[in-house]
Amino acid sequence: MKRLIAALLLTATPALAFDIDAMSDAEKAAFGNAVREYLMANPEVLVESINVLEERRAATEAQGDVALVASNRDAIFDDGHSWVGGNPDGDVTMVEFIDYRCGYCRKFNDQVHDLVESDGNVRVILKEFPILGPDSETSARFAVAVKQIGGDEAYVQAHDELMALRGAPSPEALKAIASDIGVDGDEVLNTMNTESVSAVLRENRQLAERMGIMGTPTFVIGDTLLRGMPADGLEPVVAAAREGNG
Repeated sequence: MKRLIAALLLTATPALAFDIDAMSDAEKAAFGNAVREYLMANPEVLVESINVLEERRAATEAQGDVALVASNRDAIFDDGHSWVGGNPDGDVTMVEFIDYRCGYCRKFNDQVHDLVESDGNVRVILKEFPILGPDSETSARFAVAVKQIGGDEAYVQAHDELMALRGAPSPEALKAIASDIGVDGDEVLNTMNTESVSAVLRENRQLAERMGIMGTPTFVIGDTLLRGMPADGLEPVVAAAREGNG
């Protein structure tokens, strides 16, 4: 309660020097009763104060995220191993950290595709970030191995099939996907657990750790870090990045 009272006072009057610890017990009790009576009579003040505090917290977090993007720019946008699609010369780059077993990644996969296709000027980068267990790890390793063996076109086809896969990524299921996209299933499965694949996933995890990314999907669009899909979709964020030449 003491912290809340102090926060309310500082929100209303930032320059106020207020030290509740300097009060006597009787003064604290009287003051607390007065604040309670005021808030009961004017509950909108509490809501307004909480909103201001939340806005300040969000602004501080956003500034920190901009700094994280700036300090990890090469690893985010030019790591040398991630799939790059869309318009390679686009004026906005959108990076997505994905987990193939993530329901939200699956839900928004078509939306990401549609945005890139309809906009025509977005460069998109996908980074495997398997965090939901062994099936996530298996799927990510398969996708990376497909890219290393079959190239970018095979990778994006595997990506979409993995997003649509309802069952477990068993060897049989993965071989079927490999057959569909025209790569050697046995070669892909034999490559999945090699160091070349492990190195990609390790670098992605280390990058995510440095940036405080703990969930999927997570997007970096221009200089903006989005921890999840925004309620208004990705288009406004892309437009804002374009205005800022991001």
